[in-house]
Amino acid sequence: MVDNGSIPTNPIIVALDLPTAEEAVRVAKMVAPYVAAFKVGLGLLYGPGPGTIDMLVRLERPVFADAKLNDIPSQVERAAERLGNHGARWVTAHIGGGQPMLEAAVAGLARGSGHAAGGILGVSVLTSLSASDLLRIGIQRTPGQLVGKMSKVAAAAGCEGIICSPEELNVVRQAAPGLLRVTPGIRPVALNDDQSRVATPIEAIERGASMLVIGRPITAAPNPAEAAERILSDISNARVAG
Repeated sequence: MVDNGSIPTNPIIVALDLPTAEEAVRVAKMVAPYVAAFKVGLGLLYGPGPGTIDMLVRLERPVFADAKLNDIPSQVERAAERLGNHGARWVTAHIGGGQPMLEAAVAGLARGSGHAAGGILGVSVLTSLSASDLLRIGIQRTPGQLVGKMSKVAAAAGCEGIICSPEELNVVRQAAPGLLRVTPGIRPVALNDDQSRVATPIEAIERGASMLVIGRPITAAPNPAEAAERILSDISNARVAG
């Protein structure tokens, strides 16, 4: 059963993980009628630069700067402020950096965006990591246990939401129900790529996702607009059926 009350009309954030800003804008224009927001990742932020955000903001969709900030609080605060200057609606920061760092990110983004709508999304456990990966680096917790604790830290720091895999959505909903739950690792069909903890769009929504980050299933499709429209239609049909 799909919880219609918790699903935005359009929950799709398209991940524009493309080689150039020009290509990102070209694809963004194609899919804009079928997505709620655009995500700019590290490849674009470290390549063409944060000016890519300015270009995408002109398309009248919110832009999610997936900067994954993780440094001392003063540096993170400055970086979040700069991204806010460029028009980022959301900016990500690693929860592992600690509550003071997250609080600094929240303050920086608020100042950079002119205290307009802008929120920090805390990055919990990357969807590419499994329980064995965590154990290998000395973390004696499952992804679910770790995300539960991280959710409370993110909420206490004033983050607007959390980035988590579909598998931890219920954990976040129980630990910090006020957080926006943004879920990467969304795959309409099984793909052999670098994500470990994944789900289909409908599965993620049924588990309590607020927003879905979808990249390659849209951007690598022969016709990105058709792919985005099909995913949105599937979600809409599930809302009706639910």
